[in-house]
Amino acid sequence: MRVQDKSIIVTGAGGGIGKGIALRLAAEGARVIVNDLHAELGESVVREIVGAGGIASFFAADVTKSEQVQALVAAAVQRHGRLDVMVNNAGWTHRNRPALEVSEEEFDKVYLVNVKSVYLATVHAVPVFRKQGGGCFVNIASTAGVRPRPGLTWYNGSKGAVITTSKSLAAELGPDNIRVNCINPVFNPETGLAAEFAGGPLTDERLAIFRASIPLGRFSSVLDVANAVLYLASDEAAFISGVCIEVDGARCV
Repeated sequence: MRVQDKSIIVTGAGGGIGKGIALRLAAEGARVIVNDLHAELGESVVREIVGAGGIASFFAADVTKSEQVQALVAAAVQRHGRLDVMVNNAGWTHRNRPALEVSEEEFDKVYLVNVKSVYLATVHAVPVFRKQGGGCFVNIASTAGVRPRPGLTWYNGSKGAVITTSKSLAAELGPDNIRVNCINPVFNPETGLAAEFAGGPLTDERLAIFRASIPLGRFSSVLDVANAVLYLASDEAAFISGVCIEVDGARCV
């Protein structure tokens, strides 16, 4: 059990990559707080984990609201006595379209969900980590922040911000024994936002365009990402901080 008894929050864990991360961590012994805006989805993930013999509970919180993120962190401490890892997975995108066609409202939501959420997680989790002698953030960014595709300009920028912020935090918080790392997944057609990334329905033609840009010849899977998170959350990565793992089949080479 690679994360036995670790107290771990996974945001946006009601489906897609977040659900896969929660399931994988729980299978390796973690005590997981499943966070999502949608209670029915989050509770379903909890039931799946518990049914498989794992430990999990649900906490509804909007990761763009300070008081709700504060309550989420407090819930982990109350339920488990500590918080070891915070996985900032919740994310959003505007539809694939020219930069000037993205509305101000869409832009604001992308930066609120993708960037402000990391800020709030830092503000509220770092005091807990410092008090207990250390902790770990795993931020789900994207290959979009390393090798951006046209049509996703503002989303690309938000993920670039997550990557740079994570590296800066790793340098700043290292003396407190707090590790900060990123995962950069490539396109995954299984996620709820896939059609938005692609700019429309996932036709064979659209999927072929994305697949052709990945040297290993396939898309990332939920398990691919979850396995990378498991490594960074585990003690195997105790000296790994400030890095981004591209889970991308060599897309960013």
